[in-house]
Amino acid sequence: MTTLFKATSWQLTIRGLALILFGIMALIWPNLTVAVLAILFGVYALVDGVVAVVGAILNRKTSPNWTLLLIMGLISIIAGIFAISNPGVTSLALLYIIAVWALLIGLVSILTAVRLRREIEGEWVMIAAGVLSIVFGIALIVAPGAGAVALAWLIGAYAIILGILDMLLAARARGWARAFDL
Repeated sequence: MTTLFKATSWQLTIRGLALILFGIMALIWPNLTVAVLAILFGVYALVDGVVAVVGAILNRKTSPNWTLLLIMGLISIIAGIFAISNPGVTSLALLYIIAVWALLIGLVSILTAVRLRREIEGEWVMIAAGVLSIVFGIALIVAPGAGAVALAWLIGAYAIILGILDMLLAARARGWARAFDL
């Protein structure tokens, strides 16, 4: 169990830092073209997906929940590849790609937290991140006519908040690893 929490900690730290960096760039350059925004999202989703898949594979023998992490990673990789390979997609198509990705990631995060609630404390952070992702996805679907600047700000704020939650969860995972070492 200690190995799982240590592995989870570095994965969440990398994911959190990537989210915060992506969010800051989206806020600093809100007039990004849709193609650049798609590529930035694609790179983030690929990094997130690869980290999740590697973590799942490394922990498949020690974690009964490794398949959920693998699924989340594969979803991110597919979304990232699509966004990078189709940077000329319309803003509406990009919006729906991001919305579906956020909904799926949110659902998997909540399911993972529920499955881990008997093994860990503070799973509320993972649930909060999942709920935030779902609310974000729904908001994008409900208001698809938002302008590119508003979309960039919304995505930037979402990414920074989710990155901070991931960093909090990484700190908790390090604490769980120390607790299990006792």
